[in-house]
Amino acid sequence: MSSNLRAIIGLGNPGSEYERTRHNAGFWFVDQLAAAERTSFRAESKFQGELARIKCGGADLLLFKPMTFMNRSGEPAQKLAQFYKLTPADILIAHDELDLPAGTVRMKAGGGHGGHNGLRSLHQHFGPDYLRLRVGIGHPGHKDLVHNYVLGRANKADEQLINDSLISAAAAIPVWLTQNWEKAVHQLHSNK
Repeated sequence: MSSNLRAIIGLGNPGSEYERTRHNAGFWFVDQLAAAERTSFRAESKFQGELARIKCGGADLLLFKPMTFMNRSGEPAQKLAQFYKLTPADILIAHDELDLPAGTVRMKAGGGHGGHNGLRSLHQHFGPDYLRLRVGIGHPGHKDLVHNYVLGRANKADEQLINDSLISAAAAIPVWLTQNWEKAVHQLHSNK
């Protein structure tokens, strides 16, 4: 896979009441990338989201946070993609992942939405073949507990594991940009 990454879209819910919830792990990732480059997000009403620009691995990257709530993330993502002429291969979607334990992060190309409302919305606008950064948040153990779990705050130990995994993920992005997707995936998936 070529190194044509041009945008990273973090999924989450807007508003201070959701800021530190597990479902906002995608926001956490792009916030971390922006903070590392000492830049901040600004509201972009034409995209229904917040946008930042950074340099990474010698490339210019857009960082984007849809501000429409998770289940409508696809619409602002599509507006951004149309304006900047981005294909799904140009975009990495960062999102929380129940099927991975807290502290695990994986890159993946394509696949199903697994019941994730943000991914379901992206499927409606992009189809299933976009690139993903799956940020493990763990599973509460039963499907009836999922809603409150993802909209709840992680305990301190899990939050630290998630934050550490985001640091590893951030380190893989310049590898992708200067080498290739496969090397970035190998580096990230080899991290303990």
